[in-house]
Amino acid sequence: MSSPTFWDNKEEADLVLKDISELKNLTQDIQKLKTSNVNNLELIELLLVEKDDELLHNLEEDVKNESKELDKLSVLLLLSGPYDKNNCTFEIHSGAGGTEACDWANMLYRMYLRYFESKGFKFSILDEQEGDEVGIKSVTIEVKGSYAYGYLKCEKGVHRLVRLSPFDAANKRHTSFASVDVIPEIDDSINIEIDEKDLKIDVYRSSGKGGQGVNTTDSAVRITHLPTKTVVTCQNERSQIQNKETAMKMLKSKLYLIELEKKEKELNSIKGEYQNIEFGSQIRSYVMHPYSMVKDHRTNYETSNVQKIMDGEIDDFIEAYLKQK
Repeated sequence: MSSPTFWDNKEEADLVLKDISELKNLTQDIQKLKTSNVNNLELIELLLVEKDDELLHNLEEDVKNESKELDKLSVLLLLSGPYDKNNCTFEIHSGAGGTEACDWANMLYRMYLRYFESKGFKFSILDEQEGDEVGIKSVTIEVKGSYAYGYLKCEKGVHRLVRLSPFDAANKRHTSFASVDVIPEIDDSINIEIDEKDLKIDVYRSSGKGGQGVNTTDSAVRITHLPTKTVVTCQNERSQIQNKETAMKMLKSKLYLIELEKKEKELNSIKGEYQNIEFGSQIRSYVMHPYSMVKDHRTNYETSNVQKIMDGEIDDFIEAYLKQK
């Protein structure tokens, strides 16, 4: 930073500042934990000399808190992938099943927004398609924060809900599906060649809730990459040009991820360890009837507290997946 040429490239400088900020926060957390640990060792020495119930109780609480903080820091050791630190694009799509599936997608939408808030992530809605009656057909969210992709990549896959349907007059049990996709933000140093002839670009009027916020111009953009059938949409920016730029950035990240997954499959087949890692793989079941349980099929981690999970407390599932990986 003391170099006279540091600010010559603002984008690179901003990345360095971001890294420094993250490292400062991390070292401060470690130093705080170390200080607490040293203080508690001194308290133990005192308690060995003279018994004090109140001091012992306070010490036990401190050790519990230290243990939680240590677990939190330990998870960062598991986030060592090349893009784990990056921001990401997070998508939810309702599966087949009309009203039921759209409502389930909306429930997941609420769950993840609460999770983003609990992690201190900033987020903005890039595109949202409402269901015909209730809920959402799909939503695309830009998520910004330290290790956003590292944490959220664990949620990629199909999520299954079993419950008594509030939309069924006979109150029968229904099974609904929704899928989640997560794409890391990639920087400009990674060059993805996209031929303009391979793109189909549609513009349309942004949807809105009504009132003054309704967009009266065709500013929303949908881009289809014909060879891979990859579709991205953006309608949250003010102009068509801005929406197109954001959509192209999302498309590049998606195409790059497709290439990485293709190489991973080839490597696994060479090693003789190929497994189905398709986007449609079911990863988790949320059962609300005839019993309460949320179970991750990859790790077998489960809990009976469905409401806690639906309120965004999914760290235990994410940590179990990261540890297994």
